[in-house]
Amino acid sequence: MSFNIHGKFVVLSITLLIISACGGNGIAPSNLFNTSTTSVQGSNADSNGAAPADTKSILKLLTKNVKIGSTVDPKNGDMGPRAISVARSTFGLKKGQLLVCNFDDSASTAGKGTTIEVLDPDPHSKPRTFVQGSKIEGCVGNAVTVANDVYGAGMASGISAQFNQSGKLQYSYGSPIEEPLDDADASCGLAYAPEDVYVSDAKTGSVIKLAKPPVSSGRASETQVISGFGVNRASGWSALGPSGIQYNATRTGSLCNDTLYIVDGVDNTVVAVSNASNLLLKNEIVVRPGGKKFKCAYPTKTCATLVYSGSPLNAPVAQALLPNGNLIVANTKGGNTLVELTPTGKVLATKTIDTNKSADIFGLLAEGTDDSTTVLFYTDTSTNTLQELEQ
Repeated sequence: MSFNIHGKFVVLSITLLIISACGGNGIAPSNLFNTSTTSVQGSNADSNGAAPADTKSILKLLTKNVKIGSTVDPKNGDMGPRAISVARSTFGLKKGQLLVCNFDDSASTAGKGTTIEVLDPDPHSKPRTFVQGSKIEGCVGNAVTVANDVYGAGMASGISAQFNQSGKLQYSYGSPIEEPLDDADASCGLAYAPEDVYVSDAKTGSVIKLAKPPVSSGRASETQVISGFGVNRASGWSALGPSGIQYNATRTGSLCNDTLYIVDGVDNTVVAVSNASNLLLKNEIVVRPGGKKFKCAYPTKTCATLVYSGSPLNAPVAQALLPNGNLIVANTKGGNTLVELTPTGKVLATKTIDTNKSADIFGLLAEGTDDSTTVLFYTDTSTNTLQELEQ
């Protein structure tokens, strides 16, 4: 039976992101409002707040594949599932429900999908339309906030649209967003702390921060905080750039150390941004050509480092953050292969989901409370389904 996450744990708010997509918008579990020392990566943190890497491969344990359900929209037939995210409370949405973006329309036209689906995390689930609209045309990301607001990213529309818990449009965010490829929620879980959403852009090779003041229901400010990632300007599903945004945080009392992980599908790299919540200014971090070196305006506050580069990464797009702090990345070329990495850049395992030459895996989401309960959800565009790997 599939691992049922209803009532089992609380997830730490993130880039959801936007799981998700493209990089799946997965979030490491944590006790959101416990202000004692908390680390979603484990204990014995080093001076930078990051815990020692867990070198046990979780991917090798995920041997059972379970079909959760179809992702085809029941009303307009949209298909081509991309990002996955999860509701972390029951408010409009139900705690544990999964949201999936549809990138294609009913005729399989890439970039014409306009829906976000809701599915329960159990086998034989049926999709329900959460929202449908032109604001999210070419839907690639669906970041979910602590309050279950949903940020839908439309690659074709060039917009990140904010919807409330019932799917009603609240705000639309455009420039400096031009061609979003992923989004993710980022909240450290501290009372009265700001909650940000990060949006990656395939056209400009940048990451935009949508920032709201604490305890505010108003419009977020938009700042292009990272630039210089590679872009390939390809059309449809093959567009590459910064994506797979994942957010992780460690908390000690009222202090928060957080890290943003970003996949660069052009340069085949995974990048970590330290103390991401400190990012405030335009182009505060600039990625040098090749994707391996970085110029940081205030390196003592926040900077980027290279986690991993090269094979077995091959045009990756989606990424998931495991409960133990490790990462799983999905390739879009050379077969649909998953790559498990530690935050220090050690390859722990690879797993080929299927042998199709076409790219099928564009969304990943890891859930669980520890190594033994971790599961991995993924979207499969060849079958238009949401699947789950479990132990």
